[in-house]
Amino acid sequence: MPVMPDLWIRDMAVNHGMIEPFTEKLQRDGVISYGLSSYGYDARVSREFKIFTNVDSAVVDPKAFSDKSFVDRETDVCVIPPNSFALARTVEYFRIPRDTLVICLGKSTYARCGIIVNVTPLEPEWEGHVTLEFSNTTPLPAKIYANEGACQFIFLKGDSCCETSYADRSGKYQAQRGVTLPRL
Repeated sequence: MPVMPDLWIRDMAVNHGMIEPFTEKLQRDGVISYGLSSYGYDARVSREFKIFTNVDSAVVDPKAFSDKSFVDRETDVCVIPPNSFALARTVEYFRIPRDTLVICLGKSTYARCGIIVNVTPLEPEWEGHVTLEFSNTTPLPAKIYANEGACQFIFLKGDSCCETSYADRSGKYQAQRGVTLPRL
């Protein structure tokens, strides 16, 4: 299962719509970098954030998720409270090929500030905006910058196509747009 290089990522994005919008070269002047890298693609975080709060004393329950557990913000800079959490989404919309699995790692710039970015794997034939999970592990408020790099996607190409893809089984997060909350 090889890791796919920049040439393959560019071809799949430009000619097959795998990543839209697509930034062909790594952008880094005055921003947390984003765009095509040697063996991955650094995606940007959008301006939409759901910041967890305890104002209404809600319980976080993945089987019955309440919108009282967060506040919505549309902003260029999101401040996550100490030891808290926020959901966001990528600017980019992804369409994963049937023979490809994508894993995601957080940017080192955020990791070195105690901000952890978590994303579950993007399965074969999944498509949508990727919901990003930001954890502020520090005892201090932390900033996330919209329209700048948040994480890097690594594309792993299988030796053959899978028997059943995410689309085949009508996955519950298929074609999601915006920040998507947990579904059962």
